[in-house]
Amino acid sequence: MNTITKQDLIELGYGNSFATDIIREAKEIMVKKGYPFYQSRKLNRVPCDVVEDILGITLLDKTS
Repeated sequence: MNTITKQDLIELGYGNSFATDIIREAKEIMVKKGYPFYQSRKLNRVPCDVVEDILGITLLDKTS
């Protein structure tokens, strides 16, 4: 599973507060899907596919 952090979003050109909002929303979605460990304040990495659904775009794969 590919994951993304707030810093990754900032490097892609999103602003600091918008990147924070995206990560927060993705964590809320993951909790609703049944992954309660995303409620942790220290966890700042979320699945890319959830962020892609929020933004409505496909993010480029950093490994290729």
